[in-house]
Amino acid sequence: MRIAVDVMGGDKGAQIVTQGALQAARESRAQYLLVGDPAIIKPELAKSGLRNVEIIPAMQVIEMTDQPTVAYKKKPDASVVVGAKLVKEKRADALVTIGNTGAAMAVSLLTWGRIKGIDRPAIATPLPSLKGTVVLLDAGATPDCDPNNLYEFALMGSIYAEKVLGIPKPSIGLLSNGEESSKGNELVKRAHALFMQESDERPFHFFGNVEGSDVYRGAVDVVVCDGFTGNVFLKASEGVAEMVLRLMKEGLSARKLLTPFVLPLKPVFRELRKKLDYAERGGAPLLGLNGICIIGHGRSDAHAVLNACRAAERAVASEIVSTIRDRVCEAPAPPLPPV
Repeated sequence: MRIAVDVMGGDKGAQIVTQGALQAARESRAQYLLVGDPAIIKPELAKSGLRNVEIIPAMQVIEMTDQPTVAYKKKPDASVVVGAKLVKEKRADALVTIGNTGAAMAVSLLTWGRIKGIDRPAIATPLPSLKGTVVLLDAGATPDCDPNNLYEFALMGSIYAEKVLGIPKPSIGLLSNGEESSKGNELVKRAHALFMQESDERPFHFFGNVEGSDVYRGAVDVVVCDGFTGNVFLKASEGVAEMVLRLMKEGLSARKLLTPFVLPLKPVFRELRKKLDYAERGGAPLLGLNGICIIGHGRSDAHAVLNACRAAERAVASEIVSTIRDRVCEAPAPPLPPV
């Protein structure tokens, strides 16, 4: 297994991304290809003493201010472009990139192309729930969708939940403003009607509409929505998680007299933080393309990069791309019902 890591993206700098990738290599039998400026990577690699790591030079970076498709053509030596080409040339099995999500999506799409039968890609983000893990997609790849796109997202999300997360017969929920089939905007209503067709032959279990509060209750295993709604939901959730953790920390710090009573609860707080922290999930796969791309959070620290690399290894081991390709051929979306 060979994992390419774009070390030049991310808010915390290439050194931090390199450290996270090296930690992943230390715990793995996979070969790691670190793509970026050798002057940054070499000192960290020398300290690690690892032998399953190779440096792939790439001296350009697609900045957050760059227009992704234009930068793809004008910056052929950008680290994310070089990493994507490694996957296309079969020199790597997956790409991990931190930072510019738009660049990661554009470069992966232009380099690998879509799986035949998939019209639009989707970012599948694992989230914590009261019952384990729930997958939300799309989390930002395709803001404007039609019902067929949502059907494809449901198919890909069910495959990812089954093959990578080990959830047998995952259930699918359509994110709406109410559980009734009559609720939702025009997109959700038409998608619901499409999902209800051919129930005996449908390649996934459709639960029905779910509300935002149902996501974290674990009502379903996979939640499907358009990329605009999913990204807003995801960012709002991250904000709430950060607020809860900060209020807990500030509240406990202000009540030092209660320290003897709080100390026994520290393992509980630690577990809560672990569940709410995006760094524990590491990254989200971009599904629907002829290659594996794991997109990490721009604010990822070394621990988050480590977990993004682990996510890439799991995706490769589960043969997620070939499985999606086979299932799409076996079960294409049914015709849209009349308006």
